[in-house]
Amino acid sequence: MIEGPRLRRDVEAFPVEQDGQQLVGVRDPAGYTPSVLVLSRPLLAIVALFDGEHSVVDIQAEIMRRHGEMVRREQIEEIVSGLDAHGFLENERFAERRRAVDAEFLAAPERAAAHAGGAYAGHPHDLRRAMEGFFASPPGPGAIRREGGARGAPVRGVIAPHIDYHRGGPAYAWAYRDLAERGDADCFVILGTCHAGMPDPFALTRKDYATPLGAAAVDRDLVDAVATRAGQDCFASELAHRGEHSIEFQAVFLRYLFGERHDFTIVPVLTSFAHEALARGQGPEQDPRVPRFLEALGEAMATSGRRVAVIAGADLAHLGPRFGDPAPLTPDDLGRVAREDRALLAAVEAGDPRGFFEAIAADGDRRRICGFSPIYALLRMLPDMHGLVKHYGQWPDPQAVVTYASVVF
Repeated sequence: MIEGPRLRRDVEAFPVEQDGQQLVGVRDPAGYTPSVLVLSRPLLAIVALFDGEHSVVDIQAEIMRRHGEMVRREQIEEIVSGLDAHGFLENERFAERRRAVDAEFLAAPERAAAHAGGAYAGHPHDLRRAMEGFFASPPGPGAIRREGGARGAPVRGVIAPHIDYHRGGPAYAWAYRDLAERGDADCFVILGTCHAGMPDPFALTRKDYATPLGAAAVDRDLVDAVATRAGQDCFASELAHRGEHSIEFQAVFLRYLFGERHDFTIVPVLTSFAHEALARGQGPEQDPRVPRFLEALGEAMATSGRRVAVIAGADLAHLGPRFGDPAPLTPDDLGRVAREDRALLAAVEAGDPRGFFEAIAADGDRRRICGFSPIYALLRMLPDMHGLVKHYGQWPDPQAVVTYASVVF
């Protein structure tokens, strides 16, 4: 007998429209299962009771009380079995799955290219051709001037999107062309958003980031220097690197730009602290781990002997029914979002981390700024530097809009 099924708390639900029907999709942002399940409203009413406290009999009684319908035990057990098979229930079977996946990641010599062949082309030739198109296409900035490139001060940092390449590829090109033409760095600190969340504000890894264009090698000396200085366990949440795309997409772009020109290293840093501070009604550095880590990173960069540039893989607003809003956005709404984003980017261009945080806190992060933590961290790591917005973009569809910007420091 199956009793007390419990849906995992870390799965994500989102609206889906299919053949005119309003459905709900369920996926795992942590990536322990690649499956995406689509539930009808009647099914959702049943699954919503999978809280570990309702037995099958309790679920039958509650559905009868709420909807006046009798659901057979076999139907509920079939739903439980399907969710369990796909890894959506919190139980020992899922715990075994998680342990196996985690152990495989920790034992691997490299962090695998988790999104190759999906979010971007997995074959090197196809990937290079696509990335060339990001620069050369009408929305792009034009081809990189490899010889006698743009003059000016070396680029010390960029904010690039982490939206899928097929939606935001030219925006990446706007961020990275200046880095290719005016960058002299041989090491890149990559600050990424941890979409699945993690208990620690920062997570390092010593694993090289594999890409179809070759591995982006981690600067282990610099990683270890940061970990030693930070006064905290910088690897406790290392598992969050396994499926997270926000750093992977930057590593792929760096391999495209520099992999055949000169050696470089990366320092991959997942971040998750600004939204947490906002939820607690605190400033971003009232958690002492945050300033300690940022200071340790700055000191390690300064004493490393490397020429270091800082990259934030960060999107901006996430709005619409897919993200929990009641209605799709109108053209007027998109215009308002653009104006609000531009106002926020003024603090970014000014190199003002406090102003950036306070601008988002002022409306309780109503626009769900996905790059909150990595952008704040970049602004802290580049004191007295000013940025220039090279490109601003929106990717709307009927259920959502994601916005992003390319900024060069």
